[in-house]
Amino acid sequence: MLTSPSNALHSTPHFWPIRRSRLCRSRNFPRFLSGGGKLCSLSLLSARNGASRFSVRALVRPDISDDADSVGDGTLAFPNHISVKIPFGNREILVETGLMGRQASSAVTVTDGETIVYTSVCLSDVPSEPSDFLPLYVHYQERFSAVGRTSGGFFKREGRTKDHEVLICRLIDRPLRPTMPKGFYHETQILSWVLSYDGLHAPDALAVTSAGIAVALSEVPNSKAIAGVRVGLIGGAFIVNPTVKEMEESELDLFLAGTDTAILTIEGYSNFLPEEMLLQAVKVGQDAVQATCIAIEALAKKYGKAKMLDAIRLPPPELYKHVKEIAGEELNKALQIKSKIPRRKAISSLEEKVLTILTEKGYVIDEVAFGTTEAQPDLLEDEDEDEEVVPEGEVDQGDVHIRPIPRKPIPLLFSEVDVKLAFKEVSSKLLRRRIVEGGKRSDGRTLDGIRPINSRCGLLPRAHGSSLFTRGETQALAVVTLGDKQMAQRIDNLEGSDEYKRFYLQYTFPPSSVGEVGRIGAPSRREIGHGTLAERALETILPSDDNFPYTIRVESTVIESNGSSSMASVCGGCLALQDAGVPVKCSVAGIAMGMVWDTEEFGGDGSPLILSDITGAEDASGDMDFKVAGNEDGVTAFQMDIKVGGITLQIMEKALIQAKAGRRHILAEMAKCSPPPTLSLSKYAPLIHIMKVHPSKVYSLIGSGGKKVKSIIEESGVEAIDMQDDGIVKIMANDMASLERAKAIIGGLTMVPAVGDIYRNCEIKSMAPYGAFVEIAPGREGLCHISELSAEWLAKPEDAYKVGDRIDVKLIEVNEKGQLRLSVRALLPESETDKDSQKPHPTGDSPKDKGSPRKYVNASLKDRAASKVASGDELVLKKKDVRRASGGDKPTKSNSSSNEEERSSLVNGEATIS
Repeated sequence: MLTSPSNALHSTPHFWPIRRSRLCRSRNFPRFLSGGGKLCSLSLLSARNGASRFSVRALVRPDISDDADSVGDGTLAFPNHISVKIPFGNREILVETGLMGRQASSAVTVTDGETIVYTSVCLSDVPSEPSDFLPLYVHYQERFSAVGRTSGGFFKREGRTKDHEVLICRLIDRPLRPTMPKGFYHETQILSWVLSYDGLHAPDALAVTSAGIAVALSEVPNSKAIAGVRVGLIGGAFIVNPTVKEMEESELDLFLAGTDTAILTIEGYSNFLPEEMLLQAVKVGQDAVQATCIAIEALAKKYGKAKMLDAIRLPPPELYKHVKEIAGEELNKALQIKSKIPRRKAISSLEEKVLTILTEKGYVIDEVAFGTTEAQPDLLEDEDEDEEVVPEGEVDQGDVHIRPIPRKPIPLLFSEVDVKLAFKEVSSKLLRRRIVEGGKRSDGRTLDGIRPINSRCGLLPRAHGSSLFTRGETQALAVVTLGDKQMAQRIDNLEGSDEYKRFYLQYTFPPSSVGEVGRIGAPSRREIGHGTLAERALETILPSDDNFPYTIRVESTVIESNGSSSMASVCGGCLALQDAGVPVKCSVAGIAMGMVWDTEEFGGDGSPLILSDITGAEDASGDMDFKVAGNEDGVTAFQMDIKVGGITLQIMEKALIQAKAGRRHILAEMAKCSPPPTLSLSKYAPLIHIMKVHPSKVYSLIGSGGKKVKSIIEESGVEAIDMQDDGIVKIMANDMASLERAKAIIGGLTMVPAVGDIYRNCEIKSMAPYGAFVEIAPGREGLCHISELSAEWLAKPEDAYKVGDRIDVKLIEVNEKGQLRLSVRALLPESETDKDSQKPHPTGDSPKDKGSPRKYVNASLKDRAASKVASGDELVLKKKDVRRASGGDKPTKSNSSSNEEERSSLVNGEATIS
């Protein structure tokens, strides 16, 4: 009886093998394709000469020609090789299949210019355990060989998936899932590799389209072909799939994926683009996607493989009826509990109750013991009795009538997983029915209602900026850290040039945020995606590097979550930036929108309902997750995922209008933040000062092997000094004193001295038999010859001065090497100088007679002094600033109020030293 089709225990049990024969996968059997497959069969034919060697011959459909693949002996090297061109925005792309990856379910290469993406799709032979999540795995990788180079790291092969590769994996995954049927449990893997990159045609939209083509040609039972495009706004015009160079000038970065009839996924970033312009961009992108999808559908119809529709396994309809009868009323009450944790516990308890009742009634299979003698004695006993039974009116060979024995009614048996899947589906429908019929949600809000909002700043005293943003049961702690260029994030990409991000947001979603126990480790793909969305939403409001030369890191940790945690990160991050003293252009906020698509099923008029500020349950049971961030006037970031067949522009327009009203409400609540953001730099934040020096003097500041700049850092006590080729010098310090010391040293090394300038209170650094070396500015010395130290004749410099004395000097000469010659005599009154010149010297000779050896530095002395004189550096300064002595540049202590004024005026982009 167990094997009888008419008496099956379960018409489609999830644990039974698929009925569809898969012997064609065996090594010993040829594979037979149905439908429009080009290769009909393979046969092993004996060689004509009778040898034991075998050859493989492909039997090809006569209506397909492959002259390009034929070889000299008439055989076909690649009988399934297909090459076609399909539209891709304002140009065409080349699609090839059958040439590479022929053992995969499908494999394609797509070429745009000289950018080539290879994508393969493979399926597992045996279905995995049923669950409410499609076992689809996407891996995208950019090979460095695509641009003719290797990785810049220690390991020269591609390793862990980079963040931007994870983002493209998500772009491929998200539009494909809505096209997959429920109940398909065969693990599906999509591999996408960039094999060639020309630096002009971006591979991300091409990879999404390539994956859509590969899935359409494979055995995966997807409902529609998908494609993806990028839309830019350049010079007031929308451009589909612009080049990399064109995107540098674009005001919009919009990625859109969908089918020939609907939109499935959008993601993009803009500079406060109005909703009307965004809708126009989506319309342009949808038209381009539609043309591409129509071409893919035609390609799949002609060359695609038969879909595995018989592999779909759903819980039987009777199970939904049983679950609803047992848990209907209690489940409806549990869904109305406002708090998340009590509601989750009530629903979980009710699920166990349903499972227990169905098990007691004999509807649930004991999967461990199923099939054993001990587990089913009654079933085996009935089967033995049935062997004795004949239909009424029939007799055996002995012409002895046997009375028929009535059968015992045997209920359908369900698996535990089936019950849980059915329970989740019933819960989702009850939640949607309540929204449609009563216009109320689980927490009692209306469709456009926003949960209560509370925000506060300055929670962490030692952090540079912090905020805690709470919206309902969703809470995000945002912390801002400021630093110099060394804190910037380096990105290794296919472009070949090092790229550094001066602003990045890192999103963390610990399991404790939902009251669970889970793994803690590397960020998940979801965390990377949510963090990037929040980062791009805030990036637009940041000041330029010239006005605020800090590297900014924002950490957003979700402390509590009940939906829309990424948008809470946007709100909390904006407040934390203001608390750190970052001069943002304006405040921005984010909101997540949801949707109930099929309202007619629950007594509605059939038009979709848009929900504002959705919770976790509404996200899981709803049909859309549409995140929008921006200010009162425009949008900075947006991301939409659809869980049904797609939406239209009219629905998207309604969602954008409702989201704009929600953003305005949230911004008004953020303005009530208590305590409010400080709007000034923290006393623990590093100080950064910008100087401008002559570009030709940058190398002299750096020195050989960086020795000079290291000595400046060591001498002044600053944290770091960053120099650019254009002469921009950034000094980072933890205190004002060290910052002023570094400024003075750099100013002295790069100043431009002029003959006739006077320097007051200069320190004598060292002595030589022929004169004294005087520091006129930090790091800048000149020689005051013995004859210029005094109006009187000196036998040695020590007769007049010693090291450490301070004197006033005048610059009387700058030689071709930039060496400085100073004089004290030039500052003495003329009468005193003339009187001194008439005094007799101890030797009896007048200075005039011995003038050359005693009054002037001869050539040999100049050469000896050259090694001790600092090299000539230049800096364009006002003359009155140049004439200041080093003693006047020394920092002085000030009270706290003046210190704060100096701190706030440090980052001002000034071009000269003052």
